[in-house]
Amino acid sequence: MDGKVWLALGVILAVGLAIAAAVLLVRVFAARKLLLDSGIPLQDKALFWVAVVYTISPVDLIPDPVYLDDVGFLLLALRSLQAAAGAVRTSKDPGATV
Repeated sequence: MDGKVWLALGVILAVGLAIAAAVLLVRVFAARKLLLDSGIPLQDKALFWVAVVYTISPVDLIPDPVYLDDVGFLLLALRSLQAAAGAVRTSKDPGATV
C-alpha cells in the first residue's frame, strides 16, 4: 500500500475515534443529573468533572490524533457514576432491580 492509502486509513480511524469520544461525552453529560443525588459519593462526582476537563484539555497521555485515552477516561467516569447510582438505588430500595 502506498502513503495515500495509509493516510486515508489514519484519517478514517481518527474521525471514528473522535465520533466515539463525542458520543461518550454526550452520555456522560446525560448522566449529570446523578450529580445532584446526595447518595452518590463525592469521589464519583469528582471523577465526572475530571473526565470532562481531561477530554477538552489540550494535555493528553496519548497525542490527540488518537483519542483512546479520552475515550477511556469518559468510559471510566460513566461506569463509575452508573455503578454508584446502582448502589444507591439498591440501598434505598432492596427489592428494586437495577
